[in-house]
Amino acid sequence: MTEIIKTALITGGSKGIGYGIAEVLIKEGIRVAITGRSLQQVEEAAKALNKINEGFALGIVSDVRVLSSQEETVAKVLQTWGRLDYFIANAGVGHFAPIQELTPEQWTETIDINLTGVFFSVKASLNALKETKGYFITISSLAGTNFFEKGAAYNASKFGLVGFSQAIMLDLRTEGIKVTTIMPGSVATYFNNHEPGEKDAWKIQPEDIGQIVSDLIKMPARTLPSKIEVRPTIPPGK
Repeated sequence: MTEIIKTALITGGSKGIGYGIAEVLIKEGIRVAITGRSLQQVEEAAKALNKINEGFALGIVSDVRVLSSQEETVAKVLQTWGRLDYFIANAGVGHFAPIQELTPEQWTETIDINLTGVFFSVKASLNALKETKGYFITISSLAGTNFFEKGAAYNASKFGLVGFSQAIMLDLRTEGIKVTTIMPGSVATYFNNHEPGEKDAWKIQPEDIGQIVSDLIKMPARTLPSKIEVRPTIPPGK
């Protein structure tokens, strides 16, 4: 009997949390398609991932803000590998400013990528995930339950994403599709123009989120952790 190789699609997978998830899954023998808006970044990331397991990574230029782009991405995964088992909606952006200074363009981009982009991802992948009784995982944030100063756009997008994820979890479990939202705190990534380094050793590492995704997809079919909050064990000054 031919062994079935599972397939995952990760938005925003060329760096940060998305890349960390891809690394973990590929090491475990899962094929992974990563997306991003930069052709160079996507190609470089896919090349690095294929060094872990040759032929197991696929880079796709895609924009989560456009439904047709997400549909084309899913179609390419199906054309290449014939199935889609796991969709990790990770693409995100952050604009942080007091409401007096937050621009309409910053607001729109934040909501379009962090929230509407996940809606489009669900709509594009639904039929494929029905076929495999798959898993849809959203990467939200502790900012989805904890508001903070200068966070109006980001909080709104992540509060919305947590509510959206929990609602579709109830909708899709009747189709045999699991849905979980992961809500990390401080992660050592390039998010918001940050340059990760030794100073970030106390933070959650991208591969730690990858391990959580790996653990989720190994859970018995009868069990669904629907919302997971993740924090650094010992933040600075504690």
